[in-house]
Amino acid sequence: MNARSAVVTDAVEGLLAASGGTLARLDAYPDIKVVLRADWDRSRVALVSGGGSGHEPAHAGFVGEGLLTAAVCGEIFASPTVDAVLSAIVAVTGEPGCLLIVKNYTGDRLNFGLAAEKARARGLKVEMVIVGDDVAIEHAPQPRGIAGTLLVHKLAGAAAAAGLSLEEVKARGEDAAAHVRSLGLSLTTCAMPGAEREERIAPDKVELGLGIHGEPGSRIIDFAAADRLVEQVAAPLLEALAPDERVALMVNSLGGTPPLEMSIVMAAVARTRLAEHVDLVIGPAPLMTSLDMRGFSLTTLALDEGRRTGLLAPATSVAWTGPKAFAPARVVPALPLDDGPAVPPSNDPAVRRLIETTTALLKRCGPELDALDAKVGDGDAGSTFANIATAVENRLDALPLADHPALLAEIGHILSRVGGGSSGVLLATFFTAAAAALGEDPVPAKALKAGLKRMQDYGGAKRGDRTMIDAMEPAIDMLVAGAGLAEAAEAARRGADETRSMATARAGRSSYVPSGALSGVPDPGAEAIARILEALASA
Repeated sequence: MNARSAVVTDAVEGLLAASGGTLARLDAYPDIKVVLRADWDRSRVALVSGGGSGHEPAHAGFVGEGLLTAAVCGEIFASPTVDAVLSAIVAVTGEPGCLLIVKNYTGDRLNFGLAAEKARARGLKVEMVIVGDDVAIEHAPQPRGIAGTLLVHKLAGAAAAAGLSLEEVKARGEDAAAHVRSLGLSLTTCAMPGAEREERIAPDKVELGLGIHGEPGSRIIDFAAADRLVEQVAAPLLEALAPDERVALMVNSLGGTPPLEMSIVMAAVARTRLAEHVDLVIGPAPLMTSLDMRGFSLTTLALDEGRRTGLLAPATSVAWTGPKAFAPARVVPALPLDDGPAVPPSNDPAVRRLIETTTALLKRCGPELDALDAKVGDGDAGSTFANIATAVENRLDALPLADHPALLAEIGHILSRVGGGSSGVLLATFFTAAAAALGEDPVPAKALKAGLKRMQDYGGAKRGDRTMIDAMEPAIDMLVAGAGLAEAAEAARRGADETRSMATARAGRSSYVPSGALSGVPDPGAEAIARILEALASA
């Protein structure tokens, strides 16, 4: 940020710059921050909402056709002033009148309420709908307004866009507010701009039902797998539904949850009993956030014909994603890949022991290799090796252990299917080429050398480039020269250790990293190769 005092105004300016000219602001900066439709002509009922900032894209991101006419932006988590709300009302209200949609917080109710009274004193027709969709605290006398407020925007906005009267638009908004319920969960609180995060939630705990301003939730629960946590959010929403009730579901990120994890949340929702009631889904997306809070919320809107029609009515804004039909995932059959005739499984106890030693090592060392790779690459080398090891281990009983060319070919096939990143495909190439060479010449060391050459041909790396080649090549050269596995392991270890002092990487992921980050850190691929050979030599 540029300055704490400019956080909201700078954010509003950024929103306007990216709106394609559809949004404007009132010129009373910085005290009054109102975002409004640039094309508004006051011919229909206006919809005004807002509140404290920090919930982006709400509320300004939902200004547009079929949604809000204007959004009033307060400071971070602080209700906008009476004059700011009144300025918005005056700017957008024509003869049809204006509806205020307000989250159920004391500051918002007071400031929007007094602004409504002042607007009425000016002769303007103004009504207000209060939204209290949070079900975190059972039987709460004043439930908070949270993410479900956006669905009230949508249904009231559809009514206003259809040209209905202020009374009818208000009735649609009140109806929506009465049938919307939300509940959230978070692993962390949020951090106010320029301030330290309050570490209220222990690392092994999760807070259920906390507010969108970081307020304490209804209870602290144990951290658990995604399915279990999502189930605890979905269960109270499910309990409120009639057996045959149909709903729209909004899956909302609270701001700091990455899209990958929000997709995991969505998949977990689809496995709950709540999903059996869902016809439409909005998200997963950041819609009503809480700065950088690592959490999510679920919102249900009970559907009847009118609410369904309003939700599906056209609407356009910077942030509105629109509802989609909720349906089971479609699975398209994969065409079988012709890999030649299958080789029957066979056993070779010595080979089996070598494979089991290697796979156990790679699975055990995965986190440590990832940590090394995080310093010099993208942090996934250990995970890649561990995934490969697991895949080979799972297929061990089906492998032709006694047919060594076929075994190398099958390992190459497994790696080409499950080995991610560059390491996976390079090793798949190595084993595939080595298998072909071993079929022509029964000397294993020569086959490994042939595999290495083909791997280098495609990958482009050579010894000294700070890759796994720095451990593989000297080890294979030792084997070609007639040395034993112990000598090969020592050569691999020397090669891996030499990568610690290589200031420049000329191939692989480390070649994208500044040389200063490489000093003293071995290449993760070379380290993995050295450890494999050391383990095999002592097996």
